Amino acid sequence: MKKILSDSISRKVKKIYLFARGIAYYGTNYHCNICGKSFRKFLPGGFDLPIIKEMDIIGAGRRNHICPNCQSTDRDRLIKSFFDINQELLSDNKTVLHIAPEPSLYNFLKKYKNIKYIPAAKYHEGIYYPKEMTLVDLTSMQFANNEFDIIICNHVLEHIEDHKTALKEIYRVLVKKGIAILQVPYSLKLKNTHENPEIKSEKDREKYFGQFDHVRLYGSDYTDILKSAGFKLNEFIAEDNISPNKIEKMKLFANETLFVVNK
Repeated sequence: MKKILSDSISRKVKKIYLFARGIAYYGTNYHCNICGKSFRKFLPGGFDLPIIKEMDIIGAGRRNHICPNCQSTDRDRLIKSFFDINQELLSDNKTVLHIAPEPSLYNFLKKYKNIKYIPAAKYHEGIYYPKEMTLVDLTSMQFANNEFDIIICNHVLEHIEDHKTALKEIYRVLVKKGIAILQVPYSLKLKNTHENPEIKSEKDREKYFGQFDHVRLYGSDYTDILKSAGFKLNEFIAEDNISPNKIEKMKLFANETLFVVNK
């Protein structure tokens, strides 16, 4: 009971802090399409490691991209942009599975009372995840075949050692013609995805994969990996769908591909 009370107080304190910070950074230079607020600048975030620059890893790096109000990142805002353009996807009675839900996207999706929304992760992580989190192992999910219309798995697969089994599980629980957003950091300079089970230390993972808890760095063959799992690829590229002005306002990667797949 004490822990529940403590978590509740922490969430309220954090909410007040973020609200006050949002006011302090108010301006018109940048805009968050998730909370709908504008700011004079976004906050810095991410990692500054040699391999990120060396390999031009898309979806990684240290830069000013965090919303002062809702803490959304550029990758959250890219997904929100995708749903803004494809509003019919969140129509009545859709069932949505959101793996490792980002707080900003969670707050956006939970407002849809017409969908069945299930936020899920392998572990609870303090106040980062919502209290109604469903615990799930992505390599062995408890869900039935063809259960979900939409699955969001944003920057998760690079953390999972057996990602091919995870992809098979995502395919299994996705309905026919359903969609899954399977975003990862990737480098187009790398022809083949780099992974090595002997690389275990946090220091070495930073050196070779770009983050201390990543187990691989995806290359341009990521699309082939998705197709090998049975998926049909339907890419959403920021600069092909969003105006240059909005891309800059939201601090998106102009050339980033959002990997959207169909079953």
